[in-house]
Amino acid sequence: QVQLVESGGGLAQPGGSLRLSCAASGFRFGSYGVGWFRQAPGKEREGIACISAQDSAQDGATNYADSVQGRFTISKDNEKNTVYLEMNSLKPEDTANYSCGVAPSPAAFCIKGFIVGAQYWGQGTQVTVSS
Repeated sequence: QVQLVESGGGLAQPGGSLRLSCAASGFRFGSYGVGWFRQAPGKEREGIACISAQDSAQDGATNYADSVQGRFTISKDNEKNTVYLEMNSLKPEDTANYSCGVAPSPAAFCIKGFIVGAQYWGQGTQVTVSS
């Protein structure tokens, strides 16, 4: 059974940092594409950071939405089967529920931080940025 579990959310002050984790079970991230998404109340879910599949045309590169470029960093630890999102210089508009998604294809690619073809999702972890 495929399962993704996010953790690391919480309350942060503007300008602060948080590190989110997404641990997988039931499959291996391996060479698949993976991404972080967020959804704020009343808004659609948006892809913000992703890692394309190793065999895709993007060769496993990272990719970010303009709204987080330069502030957030996505990384993956294949041995721990975990994906991370390092978030710095947080802003109140970063407040949202953050979840990870996996595109189980060796050719999965990213568009502006959005991993195309995600089929597995976690429940998410809430991030609130407020003073």
